[in-house]
Amino acid sequence: MIWSSAQGRWFEQVNRFARATPVLHAPARAYAEFGVVLFAVILLLSWWLARREPNPEAMAAALWTPAGMLLAVGLNQPLVRHFHEPRPYTVFPHALVLVTRSQDYSFPSDHAVMAGAVAAGVLLAHRRLGVVAAVAALLMACTRVYVGAHFPLDVVVGLAFGTAVCVVGYLALRPVLVPVVARLTRTPLRPLVTTVKASALGSGA
Repeated sequence: MIWSSAQGRWFEQVNRFARATPVLHAPARAYAEFGVVLFAVILLLSWWLARREPNPEAMAAALWTPAGMLLAVGLNQPLVRHFHEPRPYTVFPHALVLVTRSQDYSFPSDHAVMAGAVAAGVLLAHRRLGVVAAVAALLMACTRVYVGAHFPLDVVVGLAFGTAVCVVGYLALRPVLVPVVARLTRTPLRPLVTTVKASALGSGA
């Protein structure tokens, strides 16, 4: 009850800030709804950059990340149905809402789960791009609260859950993924996984 009350206050503070900053409404709405496109671009760029790395671990992480993201979002669905947390605009009918009101539940946020998984996976593959992905993930989480779609805890837990699923999944599958990528460098699929000369490639062991 105490935590729920605190959540409500935090949301209302963000919502008041949203009311006071109409100049941010259009970009926030656009990012909250279509920011997934940016994460798709980041995933593609992660794969592209991993092709230039001599160690197959980078490509293994880049290839795992979209799968880990889909796994995290899939695992999140039973959690959403289990907790059946109402959306903020159900609890606060007069809240400012900048996006279409969804009929599904709020906790944890699918958008935050997706963003957290992508950021974690990209960090495993390419540190600099991973930092960009992490900033994009935090911005997505904040924006989903700003537009009135989620409570703060929805996105915090979503980020953490997406990150955990992607990282744990990669660590569990790494002993398989890295050798598979190393083998692919010796097949006709080589251009898809590396642009590095064969003599410079790591063994993947």
